Amino acid sequence: MKKASATSILLTTTLYLCCACFGYAALPRKMLIGFGFYEPHWLVDLANACVVLHLVGGYQVYSQPLFAKAERWITKKLPDNEFVNNVYTIKLSMLTVFKLNLLRLCFRTTYVASTT
Repeated sequence: MKKASATSILLTTTLYLCCACFGYAALPRKMLIGFGFYEPHWLVDLANACVVLHLVGGYQVYSQPLFAKAERWITKKLPDNEFVNNVYTIKLSMLTVFKLNLLRLCFRTTYVASTT
């Protein structure tokens, strides 16, 4: 899994850099305003929303190794702490059970809020 994650990050980074370099080579001075496509406005807005949605999903995927490493480190430092190690089970419906760890909830929320 580690090798697959590293390979996918390398491939994605390479593709994004190629897109950026080729785009700049094609339009050297008009990177953000040189496209000439402004109407229909709803289509431009939809495209921008799709880009944001794509990047939010990617941000979550790329943050997972950091979350795992930090949570593992905190768990080793505080092995007897209930906040860190307790997993609360919440029954949402007849078939679905949700497991909640307060460390994960607080750490991930704080990390995402502080980096965005």
